[in-house]
Amino acid sequence: MSIAASIDFHDADPSTPVAFTPRQEAVLEHALCLLVEGGEKALTTAGLARTANCSKESLYKWFGDRDGLLAAVVAYQASKVHFPSEGGATSDAATYRAHVDAFVAELLAVLFGETSLALNRLSIGQSNREGGRLGQLLLVRGKHMISTRARSLLEAGRHKGFLKFDDATTAYQVLYGLAVRDVHIRLLLGETATPAEQDLKTQARTAVAQFYQLYGA
Repeated sequence: MSIAASIDFHDADPSTPVAFTPRQEAVLEHALCLLVEGGEKALTTAGLARTANCSKESLYKWFGDRDGLLAAVVAYQASKVHFPSEGGATSDAATYRAHVDAFVAELLAVLFGETSLALNRLSIGQSNREGGRLGQLLLVRGKHMISTRARSLLEAGRHKGFLKFDDATTAYQVLYGLAVRDVHIRLLLGETATPAEQDLKTQARTAVAQFYQLYGA
């Protein structure tokens, strides 16, 4: 799905990934910076148009109103976790496992990155405020979108006989727990530093190995 013209983020299926153009991605990177540095109030169409050197008309055409822009920012951040096509991922058992490894590593890189941590801290701080939408958007267009596609990836592995489980939701929750462990909460609280890329890959491989001990066919 592309928003080269526009997309109504109010009505769009939140579980469906959105493909942004390179120009839109550049604009959304600026939006993320504004949001992280100044909170929701800092993310205005006027401020973003000035920072990203684009017109307000383009922003309205691409994202709609301010709520649509906020939803696009969250969807863009979630889109950094990539998923392979089912055909490419399930060509053989080794290829499939490599794709699961890569997915978990990307998931950790996004979750543990400074941008996602800042968004989560901001949403937690607004959780008891009336009208604060960031937390709900992070759930629906971030976590739920990723988990929906991850369950499809696991289901594809079960269909091919690489994995064996009764419920994809439970299986993904186990994989997520093995991968994330308590590192995310420690990062949110500032207790530990963001792991290096190689450490994330090692953590991902360890989590997938443990997952296969439980669910490998």
